[in-house]
Amino acid sequence: MIVRIMGEGQLDVSNDDLAVLNSLDDALESAIESGNEDEFRSALHGLLENVRKVGKALPADSLEPSELILPPADASIDEVSAMLGDEGLIPD
Repeated sequence: MIVRIMGEGQLDVSNDDLAVLNSLDDALESAIESGNEDEFRSALHGLLENVRKVGKALPADSLEPSELILPPADASIDEVSAMLGDEGLIPD
């Protein structure tokens, strides 16, 4: 699955890693619902760090379509909330 982190580029993430990413996405959704900035920031950074860890970076000139688009690490609660779908940032 091709994932784009806004402002960073694309990574190829194995479908085998989606369960862990979904649990991190759930934590991010909970943090947004609570409105707790510290919890939100920690959850967002945790999700992005894990995607970077398990994903294989694609070349900068790659033109692969992104299946998922994740916000940048400095995104606000409101910005990320606007990106959420019915299933969070990462569909189940």
